[in-house]
Amino acid sequence: MKKLCILIVLNLFIFSCKSDKKSEEYDIIRGEFILIDDAAVIKGEDFIYGVMIDDLTRELAKKVIPLQREEYDMVPVVVKGVIKQNPEQGWEEIVEIKEIIGVSAPTSELPTKIKSTEEQQ
Repeated sequence: MKKLCILIVLNLFIFSCKSDKKSEEYDIIRGEFILIDDAAVIKGEDFIYGVMIDDLTRELAKKVIPLQREEYDMVPVVVKGVIKQNPEQGWEEIVEIKEIIGVSAPTSELPTKIKSTEEQQ
């Protein structure tokens, strides 16, 4: 009987313990992405975030390049990430990308370019 009580208490203790695993909640971020040299940005309708440069950011940049119409064209993306305060100079908040959900072709028209010509006399 004593062994049975100890076994029941032990089982209750083991199964009642909560798991220490934290399932991190990520923000879904929709915006236009660009990576130039060592700086990346995601710009949405009401925000602009710097992007932490890591392997996922470089992977996203590789997916964006074929869709760019010009070198500095921003491409619509949807990513999951963590928005953090930026301890360094630059953007107030930065995004650490955790998952790339989608990349799509730009839908807006490119701005009109005006070329100037110099007349030689």
